[in-house]
Amino acid sequence: MTPSHTLAPDTVTGDREVTPAERRYWDEARETCDPADRDRRILERMQQQLRYVYEELPFYRRHYDRAGFRPEHVTSLADFTAKVPIITKKMLVEDQREHPPFGSYTKDFGVGGIARVHGSSGTSGTPTMYAVSRRDWDRAADVHAMAQWCAGVRPDDIVQIGFPFGLFFGGWGVLQGVERIGATVFPLGVTDSEKHIEMIGTLGSTVFSATPSYCIHLLSVAERMGVDLRASPVRHVLVGGEPGGSLPGTRRIIEEGWGATVADAGSTSEMYPFQTSVGCEAGTGTHLITDEVYTEVVDRDDPNAAIPTGERGAVVYTHLWRESQPMIRFAPGDETYLDDAPCPCGRTYPRMPEGVLGRLDDMLVIRGANIYPSAVETALRDIPELGPEFRIHVTTQGALDEIAVHAEVSAATDDAWHAAGPDRHGDERAALVERAEAVLRHRLGIRVPFEVLAPGTLEPTTFKARRVIDTRGVRW
Repeated sequence: MTPSHTLAPDTVTGDREVTPAERRYWDEARETCDPADRDRRILERMQQQLRYVYEELPFYRRHYDRAGFRPEHVTSLADFTAKVPIITKKMLVEDQREHPPFGSYTKDFGVGGIARVHGSSGTSGTPTMYAVSRRDWDRAADVHAMAQWCAGVRPDDIVQIGFPFGLFFGGWGVLQGVERIGATVFPLGVTDSEKHIEMIGTLGSTVFSATPSYCIHLLSVAERMGVDLRASPVRHVLVGGEPGGSLPGTRRIIEEGWGATVADAGSTSEMYPFQTSVGCEAGTGTHLITDEVYTEVVDRDDPNAAIPTGERGAVVYTHLWRESQPMIRFAPGDETYLDDAPCPCGRTYPRMPEGVLGRLDDMLVIRGANIYPSAVETALRDIPELGPEFRIHVTTQGALDEIAVHAEVSAATDDAWHAAGPDRHGDERAALVERAEAVLRHRLGIRVPFEVLAPGTLEPTTFKARRVIDTRGVRW
């Protein structure tokens, strides 16, 4: 996969020769392909992958035989959704336990055939192992480069990475793409937050990459250090690793606080090292790279039932090119919705307007209402007096489940309250509680008690946010 050198019309200025860095697209032919032509190519790759996994990988042969499915049953994209059974993380973990170390859903690539081994920790503490062939690892670098170019990264950038580097895939995909683009990479990883702020100034980093919750956390750290990140050289912030980066309120806080554009990117450990989606500078959500990882949104209760574009449902992913541990209709348990309307950036990939909204099993049913943590976050991000940290507490009182939200005020708000004196402080605090409860009731449809906390009360988020504290069924 080679970057296209055919320039988009708006990248040409008079007769001046346009430099490679001024190209609008990394691979214009691929990114602006007619959707119908793309779908035909996707189906061809899909059929090849189905034959490959059935003939070469015992896990899939057993799985498909049990379901009465054969690769030749798929003659259309609709067939693929309706006829191919899904796979789940539980199935992969069990297969890997029976067929260590990588499971029977990959083949032996021989000495030197595996480029990278990564993993993710399970609840038992035994990691799920991911093996990536050399061909897959090399291809993934181009996919990440295309995604990061879409987000605004160019060869003259200095990209500072705040994702971890270790067993977890973490920041490795970011590193791959940056190196393929030819930009300078500073893989600082997970370290103390002050160091990240200091090094942005020292190196003049122009791109910062981390989880959205960590980027918001750094705003508080910078404020405490007397640093205005809006004045920093960072012009693009690449977020991922958790839902939230495409939610309007969260995105606005990061963009306004950093003085930079925000691009949200998505994937899961099972789908890595390939990127599944990435946000463009138009701010219309995340583009799904469907000719690399085919993405479906299906009925929550029936993964073989398609739903109309625009309806919320369960995400299902498929590797179209990966040969090592390919995932065919992998259901991670995430929820989103799709939009296939034209994007101002010119890319014709479909989009998730708000990215991945959250996990289906994160949904809380409170007094008959379906509550998602992402909806709570969206509501709170519209209240400027609040800081980045909040928690959702779910308890059982008598026979009923109850929910409450606790959130810190920002340091600036707290200082202003104390400067106003104790009487005014109490009035302002009460008014904020009333307003927050009104916003939550409007967004969620039920009354939610709200409690204001002082800055620093909650443990700061330094990687992935853990917002829900659910003590239902817990005996003390």
